[in-house]
Amino acid sequence: MGSNGKDVSPTRRLGLAVRTRRRALRLNQAELANLSGVGLAFLYDLEHGKTTLRIDKVLSVLAVLGLELHVRDGKQTLSIARELT
Repeated sequence: MGSNGKDVSPTRRLGLAVRTRRRALRLNQAELANLSGVGLAFLYDLEHGKTTLRIDKVLSVLAVLGLELHVRDGKQTLSIARELT
């Protein structure tokens, strides 16, 4: 991924941020899926940028990881904290 992340889709960038945080917390995919109440296949799809995912499940994963989703005015589709890129 480029340093600005603009050459990667927003869903892929979100997935990479989830994976970065999961690894920082030393969780494997199965552990995070279990803690989040989602299936392993869902978590795999999220981390790999699938474009059609249930938002309630995404929010559940983010909550377990201590991450938040913010909605605000603007034209940028997705912004991710630098430490998660």
